[in-house]
Amino acid sequence: MVAQSAPFQKAVVDSKKLKAKPTDEELLQLYSLFKVGTGEDILKATKPGSFDFKAKYKYNAWKKLVDEKTTPETAQKEYVDLVEKLKGTYGFEG
Repeated sequence: MVAQSAPFQKAVVDSKKLKAKPTDEELLQLYSLFKVGTGEDILKATKPGSFDFKAKYKYNAWKKLVDEKTTPETAQKEYVDLVEKLKGTYGFEG
């Protein structure tokens, strides 16, 4: 596991308090940034089955960041920035 910054930890909590559900694309971004930001190893993840489309999209979004060599620190910062943007878009129950 990777050390998680205080802003990242707060953003993880805040992401669950949005007043409306983000788009599927935004949810994929949140998921993949979270996985990279927490240092989870994609090589240890089980590849989704052929017909599990939701899991496949999530895995592929995560793999794209890994392939781009996104660091956990960069992913955490981008996650925080995205959550702040989403709070402005969807409202926030803080």
